[in-house]
Amino acid sequence: MDMIPLTPERRAQLEEYAQRHGQDPAAVLDEALGAYLEWERQDSEEAVEGIGKGYEDVKAGRTRPASEVLAEMRRKHDHPR
Repeated sequence: MDMIPLTPERRAQLEEYAQRHGQDPAAVLDEALGAYLEWERQDSEEAVEGIGKGYEDVKAGRTRPASEVLAEMRRKHDHPR
């Protein structure tokens, strides 16, 4: 994949950012994309891990009634019913 089209607005933003930081637009784009893809990978892993922990809690009976949790959240955030 040698060429990825950008909207004129995004290209202008990229070039302006690169110029401000004294970098090549391609290097800036590569770095930003790499950072986003790493964040997305980590976020996905954490979500799967959290779901797995929640599932284990349910299987082990470590649950609370929804009404109790919602009441606690209303108190915590000072939100009347």
